[in-house]
Amino acid sequence: MPAVFFWEHTVQDSEIDGQDHANNVAYVEWLQAAAVAHSAAQGWPGSRYREVGHGWVVRRHTIEYLQPAHAGDEIVVRTWVSTMKRVTSVRQYEVIRPSDGAVLAKAETLWAFIDYAARQPRRILPEVVGSFELVETRPDTF
Repeated sequence: MPAVFFWEHTVQDSEIDGQDHANNVAYVEWLQAAAVAHSAAQGWPGSRYREVGHGWVVRRHTIEYLQPAHAGDEIVVRTWVSTMKRVTSVRQYEVIRPSDGAVLAKAETLWAFIDYAARQPRRILPEVVGSFELVETRPDTF
């Protein structure tokens, strides 16, 4: 059960914008992919959330862009869950380029747990809470 999850990706030509670096939308897609992969690794793929009729929606993304990523760059999105409250959870991320150790971005997502049918907030299921180890601060090492 990895408390900190690592999602690897190669920056694609299709993710590059007019300034010759990865578009900000690509970063959001990477964060989403890392979060979904981490959840699946913890035993909660999308299919399991659909089975129980409850799951996550994004309430807010906060991203601090620090360095650009370019086509062909190998990146790693490091992610972890830092809080779980009654109906919300905060997930944090660092986007890193291992070749030079550069931190490209730091981010945070506020997720809300909802009932899919009612589209209303719902208390996070105990079995979901129990599947994630909380990491309150950013890990110091890569």
